[in-house]
Amino acid sequence: MRILVVEDDRKVASFIHDGLVQEGYAVDVLHDGAHAGEQAQVYDYDAAILDLMLPGRSGFQVLRDIRARKPTLPVVILTAKDALEDRVTGLDAGADDYMVKPFALAELAARLRAVLRRGSAREVVLRVGDLEIDTVRRAVRRGGRAIDLKPKEYALLEFLVRNSDRPVTKSLIIEHVWNIHFDSVSNVVEVHVNALRNKIDRGFGPPLIHTIRGVGYMLSDTPPA
Repeated sequence: MRILVVEDDRKVASFIHDGLVQEGYAVDVLHDGAHAGEQAQVYDYDAAILDLMLPGRSGFQVLRDIRARKPTLPVVILTAKDALEDRVTGLDAGADDYMVKPFALAELAARLRAVLRRGSAREVVLRVGDLEIDTVRRAVRRGGRAIDLKPKEYALLEFLVRNSDRPVTKSLIIEHVWNIHFDSVSNVVEVHVNALRNKIDRGFGPPLIHTIRGVGYMLSDTPPA
């Protein structure tokens, strides 16, 4: 999943970025509010984390921009503004959650998972054939057997499962599992797809990950025609 972080404090932004990347998210960071609303519209983000005290445009203005363009995008406000009226204003403006600094990364990640589930009515457990993903525990099983995945492998698998039975291109995978600064010429997608095949297809049957020649990949328990 791809997250937009709008935070002017570069140390805080780097802390959030690194922590969420370790969780398997693709993360883009902006340090001012001037173009945050536009970027949220242009790119297909799954959620946004938004500071309120930003140069360019305030967080409240950015939130209104986002809501005008993408009314269902989950947004978590993360700010030092802890007054009750600020919380009420933020939630009334359309935020899905409101956290006050200082904060624990583990709580931020948990709140992010919660708004992702609420914001798009996402299922907690995803299934394709005998493959099962618990998106809360980030646990994967196939045929009842637990499968250990690295964060990016898990992120790639969840994206493929959420798009099961339809082909997805390499560029679409990169957009959701990596970030806008990623080198699209790299073979990292192929490397991670092969790693997934070794873990969720080898020793099981039938294979779930299929290469669609000239298009990309598809995860399905039915072989493509």
